[in-house]
Amino acid sequence: METSARKILVTGSTGQIGTELTQELRRRYGAKNVVAGGHRREPDPSIRNGPFEVFDVTDSTELRAVITKHGIDTVYHLAAVLSAVGEKDPVLAWKINLDGFRNLLEVARSERVSRIFWPSSIAVFGPDVSRVNTPQEAKLTPTTIYGVAKVAGELLANYYYLKYGIDIRSVRYPGLISSVTPPGGGTTDYAVEIFYEALKSRSYKCFLREDTILPMMYMPDALRAAIQLMEAPAANVMCRTSYNLAAVSFSAGDLAREISKRVKGFRVEYKPDYRQAIADSWPMSVDDSRARHDWGWRHEYDIQSIARDMLEKLTLKLNVQIDKD
Repeated sequence: METSARKILVTGSTGQIGTELTQELRRRYGAKNVVAGGHRREPDPSIRNGPFEVFDVTDSTELRAVITKHGIDTVYHLAAVLSAVGEKDPVLAWKINLDGFRNLLEVARSERVSRIFWPSSIAVFGPDVSRVNTPQEAKLTPTTIYGVAKVAGELLANYYYLKYGIDIRSVRYPGLISSVTPPGGGTTDYAVEIFYEALKSRSYKCFLREDTILPMMYMPDALRAAIQLMEAPAANVMCRTSYNLAAVSFSAGDLAREISKRVKGFRVEYKPDYRQAIADSWPMSVDDSRARHDWGWRHEYDIQSIARDMLEKLTLKLNVQIDKD
């Protein structure tokens, strides 16, 4: 599929990934060729520079209407309920995360949607796997409805590829850190919230233990991974469930200390809540050697450059100053 011919739909375009991904895709392919799709949340003004459609991914009629109206051939399907919110409403999480994905796959069969990006997550892993350098082919026994739906989605992606030839590509994202869009109810949200509170109040109450280590990734790397995978030759995409994807692993305490180097007087209190059990069931690091081998994945940001860039961007966004030690 030629780049110039692409007509792209981004579902969940008002979310944490979707807002920035929509902007990046429009920079690459032209604003008129990238349709932003949302359900209820008002979109960021930055994605009003191109077509925007309001629809429900769980309604196949609405989804089909948008795809046919715009002649969509490529979809980045990001509409989802995240892990912590999903535990509060498992029925809703299943409906959006899996039924919405299945709707898209069914529409893709008849409407000439030739390529789909769908993000999975480290939530597919359960507590019975090696939590250090978790392998690509690890046993998948998640303990959250979010993770269960992601496992089912991976299997659906593989099934529709084998049976119908739909080119579905996926990565298992770690926790994501963004300076643009607030987090949406995930277990790794602390890694975004902590920056805002460091600048606004110089203190943060963390809902995970200080020693909780999780795989994390800065949003520019996450966006680049999605686009890089989608642009890779089909022959290089050897995994049709979902690729492990990694950048850097650190603890909540590690991040707090990194911020403290740059924000004078910053203090963190650790008060674990129900999200701690979710975090304890996830890997501390993952082996993403297959992604690196198959389509050349390489991350660029480490904890130091993440902290530096987040604080630089948020001081401008929040109009605050940092008193450095």
